[in-house]
Parts: sequence; C-alpha cells; structure tokens
Amino acid sequence: MAEPHRRHHYLRSKVTGHFTRTLGAGLLLLVPVGITYLVLKFLFDAIDGLLQPAIEAFLGRHIPGLGVIIVLLLVYAAGLLSTFFLGRMIIHMSQRLLLRVPIINTVYSSAKQLIESFSGTSDTGFKRVVLIEYPRPGAWTIGFLTSVTKDEDGKTLAIVYIPTAPTPQSGWVAILPMDEVYDTEMPVQMAMRLVLSGGIVSPEYIRKRKTTA
Repeated sequence: MAEPHRRHHYLRSKVTGHFTRTLGAGLLLLVPVGITYLVLKFLFDAIDGLLQPAIEAFLGRHIPGLGVIIVLLLVYAAGLLSTFFLGRMIIHMSQRLLLRVPIINTVYSSAKQLIESFSGTSDTGFKRVVLIEYPRPGAWTIGFLTSVTKDEDGKTLAIVYIPTAPTPQSGWVAILPMDEVYDTEMPVQMAMRLVLSGGIVSPEYIRKRKTTA
C-alpha cells in the first residue's frame, strides 16, 4: 500500500509543480501586458476626454480617438511653430503673458520648469545626476541636484530631488551637506530611463566623484 501512495503523492506533486510553474510564467508574461494596457487606456481616455465635449458639441456625436488625434496634431503644430523665428517670438510672448497672470503664473511656471527639468533642457533643472548614501552607508540612491544653498553657519547645502521608481514625478526632496553628495557622468535621460525601468535599463558603469558647488 505504501508504494501506490508514494506514486500518487509523486504524481500529485509533479502536477502541482507543473501548474505552479506554468501559471507563474504566464503571470510574468501577461501582468506587464495588462499593466501596460491599463496605463495606456488611462492616458488615452484622459487625453481623448479633453476635447470630446467640444467635438460632440461641434459634430453632434462622440467619435472615440478623435480627441487624441487632435491633441497630437496640436502638439506637432506647437513643435513645428517653435522651429521658426516668428513662431518662437509668438511662443515667448505667450509665455510672458501667462507668467503675468496671477495664480496661472504659479501653476504654469512650476509645470514648465518640471517638464524642462525632466527633459534636461532647463538651465536650472535636473542638469546633474548625483548619488547619495541612502538608506544606509554603502547603499547608493540616485538623485538630481536641483540647487545649492547655505545654512545659518554658511555651510554649503545641496538640494537633491530623489525620484521614485517607476514614477519619478512622485519623488521627494533631500537637503544634504555638499560633501555627502557625489557627482556622476550619467546624462539626465539615462538616469530617467534607469528609474522608469526600475533599474533594468542601466549604464555599463557609474563613476562618482565628490560634488562641488
């Protein structure tokens, strides 16, 4: 009786192991696809919904996707306009006008600086990728040096934005002594890809050196 019991236990463990491994492999394949679908659907619905009320009022019907197409055309037209001298003048005048309107200027300037910082096109944004020892000595966390200040004793302090993976816009700000911050040679775009991918996309090597103001 012991031999059939062992055989039954062996077969059951093999079948259970097979289903567990197969389901795990399926989850690894399909969960990222599902998350990608949900994120893209959210973005699609959000962007498409911006202009759908105006489209429905104008055409009298709902056309899924038309809002996205119009937004993309507007973005392309804005980018094309910025390539011409006259277009750049118009954009510059419009930005100056927005910056003079109370409340709007605060929101617009903050949003503009944030986007420019992440894209690496701002002179005052995330121009330098740095490393700090966190959450313990010997463990390194990537950050962006945003500005430099001083404390009441005149000691130089570094203001570092610490992005969180995979949503870097939800990071936090640390104020550290400058001698605890290390510069890297990593471009902002590479650092953003590293954070967005959760470290899967990374440079071949990271060189660090003491940061100077």
